[in-house]
Amino acid sequence: MSSPKKPFRKRTRRKKTSFGWEALILRILKKIDFIGRFKRAISWLLPGLLVKRWVFISGIGLIIALLGAAIWAELRPIYWAVEGLFWLLGMMTFFPTSIAGPIIIFIGFALLLWGQSRSFESVQQAVAPDKNAVLVDALRAQSKLNRGPNIVAIGGGTGLASLLQGLKRHSSRITAIVTVADDGGSSGVLRRELGVQPPGDLRNCLAALSNEEPLLTRLFQYRFPMGSGLVGHSFGNLFLSALTSITGNIETAITASSRVLSVQGQVVPATTADVRLWAELENGEKIEGESAIGRVSNPIVRIGCLPEYPPAFPSALEAIKNAELILLGPGSLYTSLLPNLLVPEIVEAIQKSKAPKLYICNLMTQPGETDRLDVIGHVRAIEAQLATLGITKRIFNSILAQEKLPSSKLVNYYRSKGAVPVECDQAELKSLGYNLFEASLHWGLKATPTLRHDPKRLSLAVMRFFRKYKREN
Repeated sequence: MSSPKKPFRKRTRRKKTSFGWEALILRILKKIDFIGRFKRAISWLLPGLLVKRWVFISGIGLIIALLGAAIWAELRPIYWAVEGLFWLLGMMTFFPTSIAGPIIIFIGFALLLWGQSRSFESVQQAVAPDKNAVLVDALRAQSKLNRGPNIVAIGGGTGLASLLQGLKRHSSRITAIVTVADDGGSSGVLRRELGVQPPGDLRNCLAALSNEEPLLTRLFQYRFPMGSGLVGHSFGNLFLSALTSITGNIETAITASSRVLSVQGQVVPATTADVRLWAELENGEKIEGESAIGRVSNPIVRIGCLPEYPPAFPSALEAIKNAELILLGPGSLYTSLLPNLLVPEIVEAIQKSKAPKLYICNLMTQPGETDRLDVIGHVRAIEAQLATLGITKRIFNSILAQEKLPSSKLVNYYRSKGAVPVECDQAELKSLGYNLFEASLHWGLKATPTLRHDPKRLSLAVMRFFRKYKREN
């Protein structure tokens, strides 16, 4: 009978050993979880959250209210409260004071932390329902963003959207001033048929600054692949156009869209006028329409618009006036950047502003539009455009450019399509008095479909420039 008992004992011992390890691991995990909860509770005491002061003021208010009630009742409740307090202290000091005091202090702080944590958990369910989000971390991040610089970014197209996508990690006080000269694709159709301003670039910037769930942002950017009358249109373009038709102005449409997408900052058009671009080429030919200008085969000498001097959007002027940093670019030089400088009031506001001004140059040339233009060529095109408005004084003294791009399959692919990296002559730019900043601003040079600015790298380079300017001034 002894032989069957041995295996039974061995199995029992193994089971006990396994249970012991599991219990130890569980205790360690619980301890780690307690430490994490304690750290989160303590983090509420750190400065900058703007929560503690209101809790403290609320507590003072409660004490004053109770004091007022006591005075109103001729102080009788105070005597009862004092007698009750002495009775409670007598019950709690059953142990010596050296033991009872620390125990009661510990219980008081434990109840305080427990009550506060449960209160903030309730707040989190309403403010940040995401289970993975920690309310104190979210509040600290938002507090940091609220203290960020007041930034104005001017441009259009995918370049401006990439910049905004990165900048929203550093500040919540961002204003995107967007060109409204687009007349191609979905925006052009809606502009011609509904008489609204082209919504495409506005939509891209709203989506870039959105803090809403990714699904809602994807819905706003969704482009219909089929359907009679729908093919080629994006949901966001239709949404903005419909709101503009209902409310009668683009500003209300943008405000409503900003609320839906929980936009961090604001997006405003450069002008409310129905602007149509024209360009004069080197061979004397004149091209009309933004979409046609982007496909020219001869160098562009200058551009203009009809009406000739469009009025600026008031919110754009106010944003420039209060700006701590003004950015131009990146984006298509003649169809995304310079159209904003055709609005005289915007140029005048930039000129008056004492904020640092930074021009962000493109990574690659654009066939037809900026063939053979290096960084100096881009800058001179901007200066020539400003000269048409009678402005000879330089506005953008600082330039952010891409470091020399190494050879890769992607760069070679772009070369085959007529686009080359924008070259940067450091010595000549510095001799002309420009402040040049170079950095790696692109996505990885793997065999990806496009070569564009990396939002994170680009925004970090911009913020480094801003911090350096603040230190030096």
